[in-house]
Amino acid sequence: MTSNRRHPAVRPEPHPPPTPDPGPGRPRSRRHLLKGAALAAVPYALLPAPRAGALAQAPDYPPGEWQPAHPAHSTPADRPTDHPVDFVVIHVAQASYATTLSVFQRPDKAVSAHYVVRSHDGHVAQCVRESDIGWHAGNWEYNTRSIGIEHEGWVDRPAYFTDTMYDSSARLTAAICTRYAIPRDRAHVIAHYEIPGTDHTDPGRLWDWERYMRLVQRY
Repeated sequence: MTSNRRHPAVRPEPHPPPTPDPGPGRPRSRRHLLKGAALAAVPYALLPAPRAGALAQAPDYPPGEWQPAHPAHSTPADRPTDHPVDFVVIHVAQASYATTLSVFQRPDKAVSAHYVVRSHDGHVAQCVRESDIGWHAGNWEYNTRSIGIEHEGWVDRPAYFTDTMYDSSARLTAAICTRYAIPRDRAHVIAHYEIPGTDHTDPGRLWDWERYMRLVQRY
């Protein structure tokens, strides 16, 4: 870890043990779910119109499933032509897989990430095109230069960080690093809490960085 930011006590709402996701339903109430990403937002009225046919495209990462975020919550771009892609940012959603997708798809939530990884089986959903800018880091400069990966779970519940999740996420990160020639090291595969100006603590002190980076480098 390169940050010396203090990790505050986490006070999560009650949540179940890691089990197969029950599917879409009534979202859990989390007032602070993915907060801070709105700092990266620009007014929707100033955004270019979404590209025609964007919703019908296959995912950039072939093993993934296309589950688009609301088009108001990302910025159309042509990366890496107009912005270099230098970082992969690792997040933990503080929510279930289904709730995270639901939040990204709600028109009133100014937040998105490029990918979401499910806990029990490592399933990957892509929510924002890699060429576009997701609103995940809470820092506009880092948003323009990064791919954001959310993980189902809570920072204080390491049981959500399953073997399958680590493996699937590492394969995804390795593929992104290969595609954009990003070095596979901790200077370039970074935690959300390492983003300048953020008040987030994810993926938290229980995330096994040594194991994760070993897998990323293997793939």
